[in-house]
Amino acid sequence: MADEEKDKGAISRRQFLKRTALAGTAAAVGTFITKGPAAAARKTSIKWTKEADVVVIGAGATGLPAAIIAREAGSSVILVEAEADIGGHAITSGGNIPLGGGTSAQKKAGIVDSPDILFRDLTDWSIVQPNGFPDYRYNDHEIIRAFADNSAASFEWLLAHGVVFIDRATDNFGAISTGNSVSREMHTAAMDWPMCQTGKPVDPTVRATTSTGNGLMRPLEVAARKAGVQILLEHRMTAIHREGSKTGRVLGIAVENKGVKMNIRAKKAVIIATGGSTGNVNFRRMFDPRLTEEYCGLSGMPWSDQDASGELAAMDIGASLWGLYNQTGEFGSNITKPGTVGCQYNYRNLRWMPGSRVFKLARASGLPVSDWQNVILVNMLGKRFYDETEDQFTANSARQINPYVQGSYLNAANIKYKPSNFINAALAGISDGKNGGGPIWAIFDADAIARQRWDARPPNVDIEAGFFFSANTVEELAAKIVMKYQRVPMPAKGLEETVTRYNSFVDSGKDEDFGKPTPKYKIAKPPFYAAWATPVVHDARAGLRINPKCQVQDMQGAVIPGLYCGGESAGGFSEHGLARAICQGYIAAKNAVLEKAT
Repeated sequence: MADEEKDKGAISRRQFLKRTALAGTAAAVGTFITKGPAAAARKTSIKWTKEADVVVIGAGATGLPAAIIAREAGSSVILVEAEADIGGHAITSGGNIPLGGGTSAQKKAGIVDSPDILFRDLTDWSIVQPNGFPDYRYNDHEIIRAFADNSAASFEWLLAHGVVFIDRATDNFGAISTGNSVSREMHTAAMDWPMCQTGKPVDPTVRATTSTGNGLMRPLEVAARKAGVQILLEHRMTAIHREGSKTGRVLGIAVENKGVKMNIRAKKAVIIATGGSTGNVNFRRMFDPRLTEEYCGLSGMPWSDQDASGELAAMDIGASLWGLYNQTGEFGSNITKPGTVGCQYNYRNLRWMPGSRVFKLARASGLPVSDWQNVILVNMLGKRFYDETEDQFTANSARQINPYVQGSYLNAANIKYKPSNFINAALAGISDGKNGGGPIWAIFDADAIARQRWDARPPNVDIEAGFFFSANTVEELAAKIVMKYQRVPMPAKGLEETVTRYNSFVDSGKDEDFGKPTPKYKIAKPPFYAAWATPVVHDARAGLRINPKCQVQDMQGAVIPGLYCGGESAGGFSEHGLARAICQGYIAAKNAVLEKAT
C-alpha cells in the first residue's frame, strides 16, 4: 500500500519535462493568466482620463487615414501623436504613392492593372535583383491579397479627401518593389502647403508639379479636423492596456504629455500607426547587428522618429513579430547611401533648411553630392573601402525585367549577376572585433568645393556637433576628426597614404584598389575637408504580425481582440513607401469600427 501511494506521488521524466515545457510556454506567452476576476480587477483599477470608440496611435500615413475613416463611419476617434506636429515620416517624403490594381489614374493613362495582377506582382517568387536577393518571395500572401483588393479604393479615397496628384501618367519615379507588370507610382502635389523642410510653400510656378509628402499629409490633417477627429499632439503612447497581461481584449492606452500621465480608453479598438522601428538601435539590431548607434541620421528625423514604441508595447501584451527576412534582405531602401555630406541627417531625398520648424534639431542642411568623383570615402582608419561612385541596393519596379511572365523561372535565369556591396563594405568595420562600421568620411579639397559650388560653412555644415572638419594639411585633418562615434583616432599616416595612393590613380587613370571608373580629381589643394558620409537607415519592413484585416496576432496566430496595426509597424510586406501605409490604415479602420463597443 505504501509503495502504491509512493508511485501515485511520483512523476515520470517525460511528465516532468512536459510540465516544465508548459510552464515555460506560459511564462513566455501568458497562456495561464485567467480572464475572470483578475481581468475584471484590471479593468476597474485603470483610471481613464479620456475615451473614444477608436484610439489611433500616430498621425502619419497610416494613422490619419484610419482616424478619418473611423470618424466618418460614426465612431468617436482620438488620435495621439508623440511629436509637436502631424505627418510622421510621410510628410518628409517625396509623396510617391504606388497604389494600383486599376486606379482612375491608371485608367486615364491607358494602363491595364487589376487586383489580381497586383497580387501576383507582389508575391512573385521569381523576381530577384542582380545581387540575387528577391523582392517579393517572402511577402505574406494574405496581407498582399488584402492590399491588392483595397489598393484602388484607397487611391480614390485620397482623391475624395482633398489630396491633389500631379497630372501625369503613372511612372517609376521613386518606385521601390512596386511590381514589374505595370507602372503604379503617383505623386502628391505640393500646392500651397508650407513645406516641412523649409517652412514655406514652393514657388507658385511649380506648386502643381512638385511631388512632396506635404501634399499628402496636410490635406488629410484638414480632413481629419473637419470630420471631428480629436488630435492630441505631444502625447506619447507609453503602454497598451489589455484585460490580462497577455489575454482578453485591448482596453486602451497609456500616454504622457509634458510629464503628465493619463489613460485613454478605447471602447472598440486601438490602431497602432507608430511608423516602424529603425530608429531604435537595439530593436533594429535584432535584424542586423551591424546597425549600431553611429547610424544616427535616420531618414525622416528630426521631424519624427521610428522608435519601435508600437511594436514594443504590443509585444508586451503578447503580440508577435512577422516577416523578418524583409528587413534584412539586400534590396530596396532599408539602408541607403547618403545624398549629402557634412551633416547628421543626410538622407538623399531630404534636406532641412533654416526655415524649418525642426532646423534647430537638424543643425545643418548638408552639402549635396552631385558627382562622387569629387570625393573619396574612408573609414575610421582613413582607408578607402569601395568604389565611391557605386550605389545602394537596387529594387524591382515596372518593366525592370523585360520580357516578363509572372512566376516564370526565366525571370531570375535571365538576370545578369552583379553584386551590390557598397553598403556592406561601408558597414564592414575595421577588424577591431566590434560591431558597426563606424563613421564614413568624405575627404575632399578646395578644388572639389569649387567644382560642386559648395559653401562649406554653417548652416550648410555641422561643425559644432562634429560632423564636419577642415584643415590646411591632410595630417592635421586626420587629427581633428574627433567626435562621439569615431571610436578610434584616425591615423594621420593612414589618411595621408590613402590620399597619395588615390592621387596616383588619377595620374594613371585606373583605380587599382576598387575599380572606380577613371578617377578624375586629385585631392591636393588646401584646405582639406572631412564630411560625415555615413549610410542612412530608412525603411522598416518587418513588424507586428497582422492578418488581412490588420488585426494584430500573437505567436500562435490568435487575434488580440481590439488591436490593429498597419504601415511600417506591421510585418509581412516588402514594398517601400506610402502605399502600404495608406492602404493598411484604410483596412484597419474599416474593420475596427465593426468591433462591438465595450
